[in-house]
This record gives sequence, C-alpha cells and structure tokens, in this order.
Amino acid sequence: MPQINHVVTRLRAVVAEHGSRTATRIREGDAWVTQSYAQFLGKVNRVAQGLLDLDVEVGGRVGIFLGNRPEWSEIDFGAATARAVPVPLYATSTPEQIGHIASDSGLTVMFVGNQSECERVLSVADELPGLAHIVILKPYPGMPERVISYADFLAEPGDAVEARFAEASGDDLASIIYTSGTTGNPKGVMLQHSAFVTQSDALDQFFDITPEDHSLSFLPLSHALERAWTYVVLMHGCMNTYVENARTVAEQMVLAQPTLMVSVPKLFETVYATAHAKVASSAAKRQIFTWALKVGRHNQYAYRSGRVPSAALRAQLKVADKLVLGNVRAALGGPKKVLACGGAPLRAEIEDFFSAVGLPIMQGYGLTEASPLITFNAPDDFKLATVGKVLPGGELRIGDLGEILYKGPNVMLGYWNAPEATAETLVDGWLRTGDVGYVDTEGFLTITDRLKDIIVTLGGKNVAPQPIEGLILADPLFEHAVLLGDNRPFVTLLVKPSLPHVEALAAARSWPGELHDWLASNELLEELKKRVEEMTAKLPSQERPKDTQVLNEEFTMDNGLLTPTLKVRRREVEARFKALVDEMYARLDRRRG
Repeated sequence: MPQINHVVTRLRAVVAEHGSRTATRIREGDAWVTQSYAQFLGKVNRVAQGLLDLDVEVGGRVGIFLGNRPEWSEIDFGAATARAVPVPLYATSTPEQIGHIASDSGLTVMFVGNQSECERVLSVADELPGLAHIVILKPYPGMPERVISYADFLAEPGDAVEARFAEASGDDLASIIYTSGTTGNPKGVMLQHSAFVTQSDALDQFFDITPEDHSLSFLPLSHALERAWTYVVLMHGCMNTYVENARTVAEQMVLAQPTLMVSVPKLFETVYATAHAKVASSAAKRQIFTWALKVGRHNQYAYRSGRVPSAALRAQLKVADKLVLGNVRAALGGPKKVLACGGAPLRAEIEDFFSAVGLPIMQGYGLTEASPLITFNAPDDFKLATVGKVLPGGELRIGDLGEILYKGPNVMLGYWNAPEATAETLVDGWLRTGDVGYVDTEGFLTITDRLKDIIVTLGGKNVAPQPIEGLILADPLFEHAVLLGDNRPFVTLLVKPSLPHVEALAAARSWPGELHDWLASNELLEELKKRVEEMTAKLPSQERPKDTQVLNEEFTMDNGLLTPTLKVRRREVEARFKALVDEMYARLDRRRG
C-alpha cells in the first residue's frame, strides 16, 4: 500500500472527496478550458500507462520541457504514479542546456510542448542515444516520425499501473531538478515525495487553504518554488489556473481573480512602479496617492498591534480604498488569502506598499536543495523585512562567515551523479545554503547577501552588494543595479535605467531628441550619478560606488542576464560588459594618478 506521504496518494484522497470540483483551468482564446479532479486523475493514470507502454522502469527519468499547462501536472503526477522520476527543463533552455541535462540525468523520454521545443531537442538528439522517445503536446506539419503526439501517447490504464504504484513510497524520488544557478553547469537536485508532503503539512499549521481557494500558476513549473506550490494547491483540492505565457500575467490575474498566489519580487516591483508612474505627472494625484497609502499603513499598524483602528481611520480607509488602494488590489486580481514571495529579496518599500494597500506579502526563503522551503512568514506570525521563521521540524544555524545552515525533513538526498558536490553542500546533515544572514531573538531570519556575491576589494574590505543595490533600486528611475569591485581597488556600479521613467524625466526636463538620444546623453548619466551619490551618501566609504555607468541592453532570460526566477546573473553581467567595466576602472585610475 503506498504511503500517505506521497503526492499521488494525497491527490487520490482529494479526488475521492472532491472529484467533481475543478482541478485545472487555462485560458484558450476568450474562454476557460477546465477539467475536474476526476478527469485530471484519469489523465494522470493514462500518462502512467503510456510510460509503462514505453518500457519506462521504476526510477526511470523522463523530461518535461514545456510551458505552464495542465498537461505539465498530468505528466508530473503520471510519472510519479508509474514511479518514474520527472526531470523538468525550463522552456527557455538552449540546445546545449538540454543536452547537458538529458545526458547527465539519463532521460529516456522527453515531453515537449510545441515545435520550438521539439526542434531544440531534435538538434541534440543524435548525441543522446538513451533518449528513445519524444512526446509532443502540439504536433506540427513535417515533424519526424519518431515524435509521438501526446494524444497518441496516452493509454487506457490497466492493472499494471496499480501494481506499479502499490509499491510507491514517500522515499521515492519525486524529481531531479536542475538548479538554474548564476554560474557554471546546473546540478541535478534529488528530491523525495515525502519532502513535498512535509512542506504542505507544515503550511497547514499557519494557512487555512480550502478547496474553495484557487491559485494562479505563472512562475515556471520547472522551478522548485512553483512546483512545490502546485503540489500544495492540488493536494488541497483547489483550482489551479495555468498561465502558459508569463507575459500575459497582468491580464490573467484580473481574469482569474485568484485567492492564492506565489510570485518572485519582479511582479511586485512592476506593480509598484506602475502605480507610482501613473501619478508621477500630477502633483495633486501624488498627494492623494501618498495620503491614501498613509491611511492604509496606519490601519495596518493598528491591526498588527492587536487594536481595531479608530472610527475616523476606518472612515478614511473607505475613501482611500475608493481612490487608490482598491485599484491596486484589482490589478492583482482582488483580495488574497495567501500572497507569498520568494526566489529573491523583496525591497522593504515594496513590502510596505503592498501592506498599506491591504495585500500583505508573506516573504519566505528557500532553495531547490530544500524542496525549496526553509523559512516563511505567516499571517499571525510575521515580521516585515524578514523571511520568517524556520519550517516546523527544521533547524537553522549560522556558520562561518555568517552562512545560513539548514537541517530538516525536506533537504535533498544529494546531487545526481555528483558525490563531491554533494559532500561540499551537505555537511553532517546540514545544508550549506551559500546565503549570509542572521536570526533575531524572536526566531525570524534576515538574509543579507549571497556568500559568493560578497565583494572583497584589493584593500581587503568586504562589501555585501544586495543591500546597496536595494537602496538604489528604491528610486524607480533604476530598473537594475549591479555593484562591482571584487579584487578591485574600490566598488563601482552598472545601472539599467527604467525606460518609462527616462521618458518622463526627459519630458519634465524638455530634453530634445528621442529615447535612444536620452539613454546616451550626458544629462541622463549625470542625473543617475547624482541620485546614486545622494542615496549612498551615508554609507561607509568602501561601500559607496566611485563611478556609475549606464547599460542600454535589456536584462532578459533569453540573453542570459536573468535567471528563470528573474534574478540578475551578476557574473554574466560583469563578463558581458567587461570592456566597459575595464575602461571605467582605467579612467578612475588615471584620475587618481
């Protein structure tokens, strides 16, 4: 009998109780396409039989290379039912990345979404003798005969499926997830079913998630955060709305009206910047906006301290809601029971803004190697500017150089085919996170930086870049900021300005020309430098950038400057703009000489 700490066992329990409820939903054209939990489980079992028909063995690895769609979860749970091991690949993966992951993990079956993904796999298929089958969701004219359509792959389940699943255990591998990383080849993180179930059970102690709730899945399912959250959603009988194209998330939030949502900071930063940009051109609008946020903030302060806001404050809140706050909530699809953020640090002013509008964000922290949850804030147990308390059953310790160490029931088994890397990361049962931080007297964790991102100048000064970059990014004129200076005499800064705010500034200053002229102008560079100097004026000398240069290239996943969770690849930025950086330091050196 399969153990209860297996995600498929939990799913089957939900289907037994809520089989007629909607499990998955996706927007196709102008309509929603849905399926019930009973229909979803039917697909899951047909995937399992299809894998058995392709001779996938227990522990066999199958790749999932497609965007967020219900089929992603069908394949995921189907593979788990057949006791196979899903290996997700990001939809943005290059042929080289596909080849590395498929070869390293030993994939025998690859599921792809469309022609683009299929052709990328086919371009390296000859180098992957173990990859016997490619299954495609959306067939296209002229595709090779070796590619099977998903419709043809699905098979009516027989007794063999139940016989296979009867031996399932929470100790089975639920997945090998390759870390996106900011440097080097990704490593395959081995995660068990019991880890994901344990996390879900831990959240139940703090959040009241019911089958009436519904979530929006727009972060890549190939990332551990969205994957683990989707397990939580489906193991609670909630509806999960899949967003295949993340660029449509703003529209889909309004259409879907989700009560649950997990995101990375970029979404919240965009909403924050957009809200401020809408009032930037009018002093009167800015005044109303500021007043409304102040009212919202004071109401939140009262609730947090256990008080009911005064009648006057509640009356003001109704007006503030109508004029400003309600519009921001509407942009995120209405009220939220759970609005969580992870994957990267969330700036304090953004956390404060969403709290004021009545959408408190529960920050959490984790990494793929912990399935991924390590700490989280909860509605009745949270502290602003922290990433919360440790997962029940887990332990935190601060090691050498301030590194955060974690031990818990959701830690990975290790890295696939990489015993040396495993031994470096798992030490006496403790997971070395590579992050630097501290735990306060109340048990809340604060992250200060990545250990590998700490800048050590030639003079031996240690500089943590993230807090300084966060300080600069508080000004909406800056879209990205990258502090440099490792093994250099002092720190400098590369910035990518926000184009809408550059346009607004140009209009206010009556600069001649067009956007490309303004981006290359001395006026913009001097304005950026002036603002950087003002914002960093109170920092110690070694933390103040000695020069600032402007980057005009967009930061995207496609050009390699952002990870799939939209974190800046610091090393890639420095390498891409090496000539600019070297010239900046040479110029500064000449001035000093």
